[in-house]
Amino acid sequence: MEQEKRILLDCRDAALGYEGKPVWEHLNFQVRSGDYVCIVGENGSGKSTLVKSLLGLLHPMAGEIVRSPSLRSGAIGYLPQQTKAQKDFPATVTEEKSTALMHMGKLGVLELKDRCYRELSGGQQQRVLLARALCAAGELLILDEPVTGLDPAAAQELYRTLEYLN
Repeated sequence: MEQEKRILLDCRDAALGYEGKPVWEHLNFQVRSGDYVCIVGENGSGKSTLVKSLLGLLHPMAGEIVRSPSLRSGAIGYLPQQTKAQKDFPATVTEEKSTALMHMGKLGVLELKDRCYRELSGGQQQRVLLARALCAAGELLILDEPVTGLDPAAAQELYRTLEYLN
């Protein structure tokens, strides 16, 4: 018999939105250790609102989002959607975080550690950002449109890497 997986997030009848206007209502779901959850929708449909709520950056207007005790201590890694500012970031990859070296090795980008971030390809940048997010991801990793701007081969490789890491 398979052991039941721990509940990391428990969304209970939540209403999420801004300035008193709900984008999501009566939202109920759980995320357990080892789960893959994809949030799919059109632009403006509330995906980012949900992600911000899961991260604790936005509080529910009604209902609640219960985080496991381990998540309350900051064990959530977050990879936001890439922005122009990120792409032009002038630091070398090792300046991002020294603990990222281990994760860079797992992701096959350790050889990029002394390269300037803005000189990397889109796929290389995503892997570096994923390594940085993994530094904080003791229990949960949230990715916001992780394959945006990647060609189909790079997107598939990123998905394979995420499957391996899980």
